[in-house]
Amino acid sequence: MSSEGETSLEISGSRRIPRFLDSARNDKAKQATRPLFADLTIYHDETPHSAAMNMAIDEALLETAVVPSIRFYRWRSPALSFGYFGKFSDVAICAAERDLVRRWTGGGIVFHGDDLTYSIVIPESDPVFDESSIAIYEKIHRDLCGALAGHNQGAELATVANQLRTGDRGSCDNDCFANPVRADVMMDGRKIAGAAQRRTRRGLLQQGSIQGFAMNTDLAQRFAQALSANCSEFEITKAILKQAQKVAQQKYGTESWLHKR
Repeated sequence: MSSEGETSLEISGSRRIPRFLDSARNDKAKQATRPLFADLTIYHDETPHSAAMNMAIDEALLETAVVPSIRFYRWRSPALSFGYFGKFSDVAICAAERDLVRRWTGGGIVFHGDDLTYSIVIPESDPVFDESSIAIYEKIHRDLCGALAGHNQGAELATVANQLRTGDRGSCDNDCFANPVRADVMMDGRKIAGAAQRRTRRGLLQQGSIQGFAMNTDLAQRFAQALSANCSEFEITKAILKQAQKVAQQKYGTESWLHKR
């Protein structure tokens, strides 16, 4: 709310209120159409990595980011990631056929390999970090809906969460994409995109998966451009990769982390 609008309201009486309200509505409309980030770094990580290494690179980017970034990445083999609070017993049956990893973020079970996987890092110095986690989640997915419109797809945000069906636990069919939550991306009545977050003193990490769109489409570029009008493409540095390798060896690739719960 602008100070100019507040002054008009205080000194001009009721006849000026409609003009003040119009100004407030216009400000809200501008904010709704404004890109989420002033600047955005894009990493198109074309090298397939193990599940542990992919998680470690995301964490390393969070620890070192100075501007918001989005990373699109691939998997070395079919993989399954499950949320930080998930139980290993719920995914153990899948270990013979997929590379398993516990995420640092929350959420449920996600199958990887044919999906478009991304991570967004928002450093604590960026104004967006001060917004609530659900507001950030919703804004990112609204921008994704806008990017999907470029593919003539009618995507929308979920408004009501579905409860996990009894009997699904302990099966490789227990896919969180069968259970939308608020602000997930829906298309033709099915969930096509979901994400999970981790907030630290350094920043916010959102890890997301988009199902049904291959990396060789232009969806990744459209998505990034919807998030910011000022995008810059960079390669992940050797220093980041070295740090990630250490984190993968000491954390995500260990049995103690995998069996944490």
